[in-house]
Amino acid sequence: MDYEHGASMNSTKPRIAIVPDWLNQRGGAERVAAVLHTMFPDAPIYTSIMDPDELWPELIGADIRTSWMQKLPGLKKHFKKYLMLYPKVFESLDLSDYDIVISISSAFSKGVKTRKGSIHICYCCTPMRFVWDYDSYVKRERFGKVIRLALPFFISLLKKWDIETINRPHEYVAISSVVANRIKQYYGKEASIIFPPVNVDRFLCDNPDGDYYLVVSRLNPYKRIDLAVSAFNELGLPLVIAGDGHDRPILEAMAKSNIHFTGRITDEQLKQYYGSCRALIFTGMEDFGIIPLEANAAGRPVIAYKAGGVLDTIVEGVNGVFFSSQTPDSIIDAVHRQQHISWYKQKIQAHASKFSVSNFKREFIEFVEKVTQRKIY
Repeated sequence: MDYEHGASMNSTKPRIAIVPDWLNQRGGAERVAAVLHTMFPDAPIYTSIMDPDELWPELIGADIRTSWMQKLPGLKKHFKKYLMLYPKVFESLDLSDYDIVISISSAFSKGVKTRKGSIHICYCCTPMRFVWDYDSYVKRERFGKVIRLALPFFISLLKKWDIETINRPHEYVAISSVVANRIKQYYGKEASIIFPPVNVDRFLCDNPDGDYYLVVSRLNPYKRIDLAVSAFNELGLPLVIAGDGHDRPILEAMAKSNIHFTGRITDEQLKQYYGSCRALIFTGMEDFGIIPLEANAAGRPVIAYKAGGVLDTIVEGVNGVFFSSQTPDSIIDAVHRQQHISWYKQKIQAHASKFSVSNFKREFIEFVEKVTQRKIY
């Protein structure tokens, strides 16, 4: 890889910094930050804000350096209201001491400034959704009328900034093919693909078969759990919905007696639910989608909407089946097809193991060493 800055690096161990957008929730991007921390424990983590109560266990005790935003009021509930501050926050981070900067970005951290001679690798969960897919974002967030009127002006400013900072990363790595395509479409950049780490070992089990189907999700509108409820109202088959969210009362009011809502559950309970279900129902469109692979790790097939990250992870007839449209009838058809397939737990689990944490670590280290032309271990 012919980098002018790479040639100036000496053979000493490179100094690495990890830069996620924020650490105030336990999402997939934060999970990546946690795994990178286990790989590079001496690397400080720079971010905008942090909620210590929402850190993944691996990040407890890590060297996390938050920005001046951490002192602003109401961050726990209202961090999105500070939307216009984030570009300045990340541009203000001093990363001049580091040879390698790894940003984990679905929004802002790709815009950090690095010194000449360093290499910035952006692990991109998606280009800014609220900039490039504005209509879907507004619908998903359910903003009030006043915010809807004012937001387009601010979004236009953020889009301008996002375009101006396209070349700050030297390399883009996408979490899935659909994200790599967005990076090409919006940024004009080619991106390598390294799938996010899935803790498949945590869900390995050999439970007896149950009679129920399973949904695992936050109960928010864009997850389209209403489709599963409508489909299973008609099918009459047992459906367990694990998770919580502000749509739960609406969904419970829709559901017939064959559908059971668990609310929030522990990891051990989740493992047991995965391990005995007939199949996982996955109704949304995700940039990657870790939950289907967790169900696969327990040896169970997935019935998934044919869009987004599952196009990389589900092989029809091997570890799941697709439904082609977000309608109850399409789900019902897929359930019927799934019932006539002979599923092999070991084959499903072997497929899930391709997306393990250890595979992510190996692929990511190989990529970093390739683009930096330096050994990092």
